Amino acid sequence: MQVSPQVSAVAHVIQLAVAPVFLLTGVSALLGVLTNRLARIIDRARALEGGAPSMHNLTLHDERGEFRHLSQRARLINWAISLATTCALFVCAVIAALFLGSSLSIEVSRLVSVLFICSMLALFSALLCFLREVYVATKGLRLGPQ
Repeated sequence: MQVSPQVSAVAHVIQLAVAPVFLLTGVSALLGVLTNRLARIIDRARALEGGAPSMHNLTLHDERGEFRHLSQRARLINWAISLATTCALFVCAVIAALFLGSSLSIEVSRLVSVLFICSMLALFSALLCFLREVYVATKGLRLGPQ
């Protein structure tokens, strides 16, 4: 059975697009983790605002410190989410460029390289923000009686 050159070209592009699709899956899992952490931060801030400090014997000074701590964590997670989303958008652009280049018979290798490098830089930065947030969260951890 003879395969037409167009089908063969599309099949090759699909093969090239498989790795970025797996990367996109990993980034989406990371986004799930990041949004869950942000939800936990928001829940804790709402609990503090709602009067929960009296249950935890927090002084006003402790409460302000915890709000600052939560605000810093939320900022870091927000940056991580934004950068991970940017990474995902760049990966989508890589996939689109691969298919457009094949469909329009234009050279896109340089564009694909630049987009992929940008996606890796965004992912690297997102992971750094995530690592920093984890550090800030564990630094402020209170264990045992106060």
